Amino acid sequence: MKNVDVGGQAIIEGVMMKKQDTYAIAVRKPDKEIILEKRIFKSFSKRNKILGLPIIRGAVAFVESLVMGMKILTYSAEFFEVDGDQEPSKFEKKLENKFGKKKMDDVLIFISVTLASILSIGLFILLPLGISQLLKPLLDSTRLINLVDGIIRILILFGYIYLISFMKDIQRVFQYHGAEHKSIHCLENEEELTIENVKKQSRLHKRCGTNFLFIVVIISVLVLTMFNVDTFFLRLGVRLLMLPFIAGLSYEVIKLLGKNDNVLADIVSFPGLCLQKITTQEPDDEQIEVAIAALKGALEG
Repeated sequence: MKNVDVGGQAIIEGVMMKKQDTYAIAVRKPDKEIILEKRIFKSFSKRNKILGLPIIRGAVAFVESLVMGMKILTYSAEFFEVDGDQEPSKFEKKLENKFGKKKMDDVLIFISVTLASILSIGLFILLPLGISQLLKPLLDSTRLINLVDGIIRILILFGYIYLISFMKDIQRVFQYHGAEHKSIHCLENEEELTIENVKKQSRLHKRCGTNFLFIVVIISVLVLTMFNVDTFFLRLGVRLLMLPFIAGLSYEVIKLLGKNDNVLADIVSFPGLCLQKITTQEPDDEQIEVAIAALKGALEG
């Protein structure tokens, strides 16, 4: 199998594919036309030697992926606005007056990323921490509390993804997610990028962001058990301070999994691959066509 440095993301009625500094966004418009846009983004980890060091580069990539992901989602959503002549809200008008039309979109993306981060911290850090703290009288050690905290986090992650999988729009995104994986597998297997060749590939992939989420949870359990703190706010502080390190370490693990095809890699990847059975669904021919267009666009540079 050919090892290719290509990643992707499913978006609203489309797919983004990234190879090195080039990423291509393919979106199928309501009139069935496929729009392809290419952009260049050089990671800060490539611009600065310190930011390019192992683990640090992973934390940088995590932040960059959040910002880039929000930008791409915003771009794809523009093709599906119900009323293009709709008046902007008072909040948008205030932002436009203060920052100008060009910078307003960046400000809105910053606000969106900030709100998404706060929601994630609340759901995957504060909630498990609060529940495990309530169970503290039943547990005889801080390390056991941290383990329970991690188990609760895994259950919340699975539960959250399972519940949103029933939403019709999310199901479409999950189908495009499957098309993204199948296209990359087709490239890795050195087969021609055709609908028929892509269709027969697996929709699960070791380097998927879903695997990253699960590995973050597992590594956080292993790392946080080393800190013997028992008060709520100290435990919260440790989790927030260690978050960049945990994200960076998880990034390195994902890179290793993508490069190695052995029993250990299969074992570590297994829980994430199980989760991908929810976050990816079998795509139709039109969705595969969009994924192929995005992948070809990224490869062409």
